[in-house]
Amino acid sequence: MQNLASFLHDYGSRLALATLVSVELLIISCVLGFLIAVPVAIGRTSHNRFAKGVCTAYSSVFRGTPLLVQLFVIYYGFGQFEVLRSSLLWIMFSNAFFCAALALTLNVGAYLCEHIRAGILAVPEGEKEAGLAFGFGKMTLLFGVIVPRALKAATPAITNEIIVQLKSTALASTVTVLDLTGHARRLTAQSYTLDPLIFAAVIYAALTLIITLLSRTLERRGNRYMALDTKSA
Repeated sequence: MQNLASFLHDYGSRLALATLVSVELLIISCVLGFLIAVPVAIGRTSHNRFAKGVCTAYSSVFRGTPLLVQLFVIYYGFGQFEVLRSSLLWIMFSNAFFCAALALTLNVGAYLCEHIRAGILAVPEGEKEAGLAFGFGKMTLLFGVIVPRALKAATPAITNEIIVQLKSTALASTVTVLDLTGHARRLTAQSYTLDPLIFAAVIYAALTLIITLLSRTLERRGNRYMALDTKSA
Protein backbone atom coordinates (compact mmCIF):
# COMPACT_ATOMS: atom_id res chain seq x y z
CA MET A 1 0.00 0.00 0.00
CA GLN A 2 1.33 3.44 -0.91
CA ASN A 3 2.40 5.99 1.71
CA LEU A 4 -0.58 6.81 3.94
CA ALA A 5 -0.08 10.58 3.76
CA SER A 6 0.12 10.44 -0.02
CA PHE A 7 -2.95 8.21 -0.19
CA LEU A 8 -5.02 10.51 2.02
CA HIS A 9 -3.91 13.50 -0.05
CA ASP A 10 -4.97 11.80 -3.28
CA TYR A 11 -8.17 10.03 -2.21
CA GLY A 12 -9.03 11.02 1.37
CA SER A 13 -11.55 13.79 0.68
CA ARG A 14 -13.40 11.79 -1.98
CA LEU A 15 -13.62 8.67 0.17
CA ALA A 16 -14.78 10.79 3.12
CA LEU A 17 -17.66 12.20 1.06
CA ALA A 18 -18.51 8.70 -0.19
CA THR A 19 -18.53 7.47 3.43
CA LEU A 20 -21.09 10.15 4.28
CA VAL A 21 -23.32 8.81 1.48
CA SER A 22 -23.09 5.28 2.94
CA VAL A 23 -23.80 6.53 6.46
CA GLU A 24 -26.73 8.56 5.17
CA LEU A 25 -28.17 5.48 3.47
CA LEU A 26 -27.67 3.49 6.68
CA ILE A 27 -29.36 6.05 8.92
CA ILE A 28 -32.29 6.72 6.59
CA SER A 29 -32.99 3.05 5.94
CA CYS A 30 -32.63 1.96 9.57
CA VAL A 31 -34.77 4.78 11.00
CA LEU A 32 -37.54 4.39 8.43
CA GLY A 33 -37.21 0.60 8.52
CA PHE A 34 -37.65 0.67 12.29
CA LEU A 35 -40.78 2.84 11.94
CA ILE A 36 -42.15 0.22 9.54
CA ALA A 37 -41.00 -2.74 11.64
CA VAL A 38 -42.79 -1.83 14.88
CA PRO A 39 -46.36 -1.75 13.49
CA VAL A 40 -45.64 -4.74 11.25
CA ALA A 41 -44.35 -6.73 14.24
CA ILE A 42 -47.49 -5.80 16.17
CA GLY A 43 -49.57 -6.87 13.17
CA ARG A 44 -47.70 -10.19 13.01
CA THR A 45 -48.75 -10.92 16.61
CA SER A 46 -52.31 -9.61 16.14
CA HIS A 47 -55.41 -11.78 16.31
CA ASN A 48 -56.81 -9.87 13.33
CA ARG A 49 -56.40 -12.25 10.39
CA PHE A 50 -56.29 -9.55 7.73
CA ALA A 51 -53.64 -7.47 9.52
CA LYS A 52 -51.62 -10.56 10.32
CA GLY A 53 -51.85 -11.78 6.72
CA VAL A 54 -50.73 -8.46 5.21
CA CYS A 55 -47.82 -8.10 7.62
CA THR A 56 -46.76 -11.72 7.12
CA ALA A 57 -46.86 -11.28 3.34
CA TYR A 58 -44.66 -8.17 3.53
CA SER A 59 -42.14 -9.90 5.79
CA SER A 60 -42.06 -13.06 3.68
CA VAL A 61 -41.58 -11.26 0.36
CA PHE A 62 -38.75 -8.99 1.47
CA ARG A 63 -36.97 -11.64 3.54
CA GLY A 64 -37.47 -14.29 0.90
CA THR A 65 -35.98 -12.40 -2.06
CA PRO A 66 -32.43 -11.02 -2.50
CA LEU A 67 -31.91 -7.35 -1.72
CA LEU A 68 -30.14 -6.91 -5.07
CA VAL A 69 -33.25 -8.12 -6.92
CA GLN A 70 -35.44 -5.75 -4.90
CA LEU A 71 -33.08 -2.88 -5.73
CA PHE A 72 -33.15 -3.66 -9.46
CA VAL A 73 -36.94 -4.01 -9.49
CA ILE A 74 -37.40 -0.63 -7.81
CA TYR A 75 -34.77 1.23 -9.83
CA TYR A 76 -35.13 -0.41 -13.24
CA GLY A 77 -38.48 -2.20 -13.06
CA PHE A 78 -40.75 0.65 -11.95
CA GLY A 79 -39.45 2.76 -14.81
CA GLN A 80 -41.23 0.41 -17.23
CA PHE A 81 -44.62 1.79 -16.19
CA GLU A 82 -45.72 4.80 -18.22
CA VAL A 83 -48.16 5.81 -15.48
CA LEU A 84 -45.26 6.23 -13.06
CA ARG A 85 -43.02 8.01 -15.57
CA SER A 86 -45.72 10.55 -16.32
CA SER A 87 -46.49 11.26 -12.65
CA LEU A 88 -44.79 13.44 -10.07
CA LEU A 89 -43.51 10.29 -8.38
CA TRP A 90 -41.05 9.88 -11.24
CA ILE A 91 -39.02 12.73 -9.78
CA MET A 92 -38.21 10.42 -6.88
CA PHE A 93 -38.05 7.07 -8.67
CA SER A 94 -35.69 8.43 -11.32
CA ASN A 95 -33.25 9.27 -8.52
CA ALA A 96 -30.83 6.40 -7.80
CA PHE A 97 -30.26 7.45 -4.19
CA PHE A 98 -34.01 7.46 -3.46
CA CYS A 99 -34.46 4.01 -5.00
CA ALA A 100 -31.51 2.60 -3.06
CA ALA A 101 -32.80 4.08 0.20
CA LEU A 102 -36.31 2.73 -0.48
CA ALA A 103 -35.08 -0.79 -1.23
CA LEU A 104 -32.82 -0.81 1.83
CA THR A 105 -35.63 0.52 4.03
CA LEU A 106 -38.20 -2.06 2.95
CA ASN A 107 -35.66 -4.86 3.26
CA VAL A 108 -34.35 -4.01 6.72
CA GLY A 109 -37.88 -3.30 7.95
CA ALA A 110 -38.85 -6.89 7.16
CA TYR A 111 -35.93 -8.28 9.16
CA LEU A 112 -36.31 -5.88 12.08
CA CYS A 113 -40.00 -6.70 12.41
CA GLU A 114 -39.15 -10.37 13.00
CA HIS A 115 -36.69 -9.48 15.76
CA ILE A 116 -39.23 -7.17 17.40
CA ARG A 117 -41.95 -9.81 16.99
CA ALA A 118 -39.75 -12.31 18.80
CA GLY A 119 -39.26 -9.74 21.55
CA ILE A 120 -43.02 -9.20 21.87
CA LEU A 121 -43.63 -12.93 22.18
CA ALA A 122 -40.88 -13.12 24.84
CA VAL A 123 -42.58 -10.62 27.17
CA PRO A 124 -43.80 -12.60 30.22
CA GLU A 125 -47.55 -12.99 30.52
CA GLY A 126 -47.28 -11.90 34.14
CA GLU A 127 -46.17 -8.41 33.10
CA LYS A 128 -49.11 -8.09 30.74
CA GLU A 129 -51.52 -9.23 33.44
CA ALA A 130 -49.96 -6.77 35.90
CA GLY A 131 -50.50 -3.94 33.43
CA LEU A 132 -54.14 -4.89 33.00
CA ALA A 133 -54.52 -5.13 36.78
CA PHE A 134 -53.29 -1.53 37.06
CA GLY A 135 -56.03 -0.48 34.67
CA PHE A 136 -53.94 -0.02 31.53
CA GLY A 137 -55.88 0.07 28.30
CA LYS A 138 -54.81 -2.10 25.38
CA MET A 139 -52.85 0.67 23.64
CA THR A 140 -51.21 1.85 26.87
CA LEU A 141 -50.23 -1.71 27.72
CA LEU A 142 -48.92 -2.28 24.21
CA PHE A 143 -46.80 0.85 23.86
CA GLY A 144 -46.08 1.44 27.54
CA VAL A 145 -45.08 -2.08 28.55
CA ILE A 146 -44.93 -4.69 25.78
CA VAL A 147 -43.12 -2.82 22.98
CA PRO A 148 -40.44 -1.24 25.25
CA ARG A 149 -39.72 -4.65 26.83
CA ALA A 150 -39.63 -6.26 23.39
CA LEU A 151 -37.18 -3.67 22.06
CA LYS A 152 -34.89 -4.18 25.03
CA ALA A 153 -34.90 -7.94 24.51
CA ALA A 154 -34.28 -7.51 20.79
CA THR A 155 -31.43 -4.97 21.11
CA PRO A 156 -28.58 -7.43 20.33
CA ALA A 157 -30.41 -8.78 17.27
CA ILE A 158 -31.30 -5.27 16.10
CA THR A 159 -27.66 -4.20 16.48
CA ASN A 160 -26.54 -7.15 14.37
CA GLU A 161 -29.12 -6.22 11.72
CA ILE A 162 -27.81 -2.64 11.61
CA ILE A 163 -24.28 -3.97 11.03
CA VAL A 164 -25.55 -6.20 8.23
CA GLN A 165 -27.39 -3.20 6.81
CA LEU A 166 -24.17 -1.18 6.79
CA LYS A 167 -22.60 -3.77 4.51
CA SER A 168 -25.77 -3.99 2.43
CA THR A 169 -25.47 -0.30 1.55
CA ALA A 170 -22.59 -1.35 -0.73
CA LEU A 171 -25.21 -2.66 -3.17
CA ALA A 172 -26.29 0.92 -3.83
CA SER A 173 -23.27 1.22 -6.13
CA THR A 174 -24.95 -1.23 -8.53
CA VAL A 175 -27.49 1.47 -9.43
CA THR A 176 -24.91 4.26 -9.91
CA VAL A 177 -24.94 5.62 -6.33
CA LEU A 178 -21.38 6.67 -5.47
CA ASP A 179 -21.32 5.36 -1.93
CA LEU A 180 -18.13 4.19 -0.24
CA THR A 181 -17.90 0.94 -2.21
CA GLY A 182 -18.86 2.58 -5.50
CA HIS A 183 -16.31 5.35 -5.13
CA ALA A 184 -13.59 2.94 -4.00
CA ARG A 185 -14.22 0.78 -7.07
CA ARG A 186 -14.01 3.81 -9.34
CA LEU A 187 -10.75 4.98 -7.75
CA THR A 188 -9.34 1.45 -8.00
CA ALA A 189 -10.09 1.39 -11.72
CA GLN A 190 -8.46 4.78 -12.17
CA SER A 191 -5.35 4.12 -10.08
CA TYR A 192 -4.81 0.43 -10.96
CA THR A 193 -4.26 -0.29 -7.26
CA LEU A 194 -6.35 -1.94 -4.55
CA ASP A 195 -5.51 0.77 -2.04
CA PRO A 196 -8.93 2.50 -2.24
CA LEU A 197 -10.79 -0.79 -1.66
CA ILE A 198 -8.51 -1.69 1.25
CA PHE A 199 -9.07 1.74 2.79
CA ALA A 200 -12.84 1.34 2.27
CA ALA A 201 -12.71 -1.99 4.11
CA VAL A 202 -10.96 -0.27 7.03
CA ILE A 203 -13.70 2.39 7.11
CA TYR A 204 -16.45 -0.26 7.13
CA ALA A 205 -14.68 -2.05 9.99
CA ALA A 206 -14.38 1.23 11.94
CA LEU A 207 -18.07 2.01 11.44
CA THR A 208 -18.99 -1.50 12.58
CA LEU A 209 -16.92 -1.00 15.73
CA ILE A 210 -18.67 2.32 16.45
CA ILE A 211 -22.11 0.70 16.06
CA THR A 212 -21.09 -2.15 18.36
CA LEU A 213 -19.76 0.19 21.05
CA LEU A 214 -22.89 2.35 20.94
CA SER A 215 -25.06 -0.74 21.29
CA ARG A 216 -23.07 -2.01 24.26
CA THR A 217 -23.35 1.39 25.93
CA LEU A 218 -27.14 1.34 25.53
CA GLU A 219 -27.33 -2.21 26.86
CA ARG A 220 -25.22 -1.34 29.92
CA ARG A 221 -27.44 1.62 30.75
CA GLY A 222 -30.56 -0.52 30.44
CA ASN A 223 -29.08 -3.29 32.58
CA ARG A 224 -28.01 -0.74 35.20
CA TYR A 225 -31.62 0.25 35.83
CA MET A 226 -32.67 -3.40 35.93
CA ALA A 227 -29.94 -4.07 38.52
CA LEU A 228 -31.23 -1.20 40.66
CA ASP A 229 -34.76 -2.62 40.46
CA THR A 230 -33.48 -6.04 41.52
CA LYS A 231 -31.58 -4.63 44.52
CA SER A 232 -34.55 -2.56 45.67
CA ALA A 233 -36.74 -5.62 45.45
